[in-house]
Amino acid sequence: MSGRGAWLRARARLRRFPAALAACGDQAAAYGRCVAAAAAGPAELRRDACLREFQALRECFARAVRRCPG
Repeated sequence: MSGRGAWLRARARLRRFPAALAACGDQAAAYGRCVAAAAAGPAELRRDACLREFQALRECFARAVRRCPG
């Protein structure tokens, strides 16, 4: 098995990332606001504090990558 093939597939996925991020700006902003609000207080940031927002962002990325050619 060639390491070069894995590298080429990874690079192809990374090239699609900016388009996926642009398509999911609202979800990314909502997740960022949630994390910032959860981390702002004196308490530690807890796991799954922003799970709903993260899942929405992840689903949006998955849809965007399926639509994006290449």
